Amino acid sequence: MVGALNLHSLTDKTKESLVTAIYLGGIFILLAVVYFINISYSLWDRLINFFGSFMLAQVPGTSVSLPAPAIPYAHAVLYNAVFQFCLGLGILEIVILALRIVIRSPMARRAETIENIVFWLGTSYLTVAYLVTMTLQSEWFVFWAGVILIAGLSLVARSFILLANRWI
Repeated sequence: MVGALNLHSLTDKTKESLVTAIYLGGIFILLAVVYFINISYSLWDRLINFFGSFMLAQVPGTSVSLPAPAIPYAHAVLYNAVFQFCLGLGILEIVILALRIVIRSPMARRAETIENIVFWLGTSYLTVAYLVTMTLQSEWFVFWAGVILIAGLSLVARSFILLANRWI
């Protein structure tokens, strides 16, 4: 077959470079798709309004004040776009994992991709659970605590994959 890509003839470095290029291209495509899906909602203006609405708010149960949107429920359209992006990135990571398995990427790279899957799909869930339906400012801080929790879980998932690989 003329013009077909023979993966066996490529070096490991070239294979990894191709995966990286596909991943970056996928992110740009995903950004464009999310933007165009939400173009009727003036997503760019909503993003500017979102960052312009920040004020210092007291974290419930503490004396600490952190930035939060003044009227958090006013940004549901933007939160929905964030959900779409996080879910899309989680799906892209699953495609990248399949590609990494096919080209036999090192286990460390596969574990990193699994870490990313857990993070992005977890964050997409948190976005829907706390931001899209948000009515209270305290939920803003619960969302960020959840993101920190998901980041920790994703690191644990990566560690388990690497640990399991050592035992096998």
